[in-house]
Amino acid sequence: MEGFYRGKNILLTGGAGFVGQLLIDRLLCLDPKVIRILDTRENALFDLRQRYTGEDQKTLRFLLGDVRNLNRLLYAFRGIDIVFHTAAYKHVLECEHNPIDAIETNIVGTSNVIQAAITHNVKKVIYTSSDKAANPSNTMGATKLLGEKLMIAANTYGAHSTVFASCRFGNVVRSSGSVIPLFEEQIARNRRITVTNPAMTRFIISKEQAVELVLLAGALAQGGEVFIMKMPAINIGDLAAVMMAKHPGVSHEIIGKRAGEKMHEELMTEEEMSRAYENQHLYVVFSHMVDIGRDNYRGFTKVARVPNSQDAQRMSTNEIMGLVG
Repeated sequence: MEGFYRGKNILLTGGAGFVGQLLIDRLLCLDPKVIRILDTRENALFDLRQRYTGEDQKTLRFLLGDVRNLNRLLYAFRGIDIVFHTAAYKHVLECEHNPIDAIETNIVGTSNVIQAAITHNVKKVIYTSSDKAANPSNTMGATKLLGEKLMIAANTYGAHSTVFASCRFGNVVRSSGSVIPLFEEQIARNRRITVTNPAMTRFIISKEQAVELVLLAGALAQGGEVFIMKMPAINIGDLAAVMMAKHPGVSHEIIGKRAGEKMHEELMTEEEMSRAYENQHLYVVFSHMVDIGRDNYRGFTKVARVPNSQDAQRMSTNEIMGLVG
């Protein structure tokens, strides 16, 4: 993988977001020719521009634009080899209350990315999805699932050479709006944290693992795959207990599940398991629509059980303490 991105022209949609910035930092170490950073937020792009100097600044291009605007993408994608499509509305509650906007960005925006990529003969497009796309119970998960389906189907659109694939994250540690920074903010504000349900579990993935997953997907993808990193689960009650132990005097309030939330998450469905393979670190779900070679997946074996956060390896108290810092 180290040499795969050398000399490549790369574009990141949503590039000023949490995962986008992680990818930029890692990609700069892999000697690409150009990294174009497309984002809707002017201030975020301005702040990002200030972070980089010297040779890094020469590699980066900062593009103001929205994936909902196909014409903007058609201009931005010219000469690009690889697209990492990270732009999305990703907060469950906000998508529940604003489903039309979630559809326009997460589904229509993804369709626009596909059209622009095919038009300009982009070599690969990697879509960042979520474990909430497996048996979705909320708008965000449903839009992410449809984004994956669009990526799979795009491999069958006529005579083009672009490879489309997806990767599913769990909860990325300290990503914007995630539970650890939320608890920290609540503690700083009023010294009380809100816990949906202490028995709730979630898959959790480190920042480094999230970046590794996306870059591995870019290097390995042959068409239609969904890549999923093997990751531990965290119990929300255990996390709350660690946070309260770290901050004596902090109380908590049980508020119950919010709209669209599940008690436990899955990494894939029963149907997907029938065409899923694994190695020590990774699951790969192959498409039922795209017939590809398996040369990149030697050593992978058939998945025998659907991984879910209730039964997955659980993070210990000490591991959670290390996570919280």
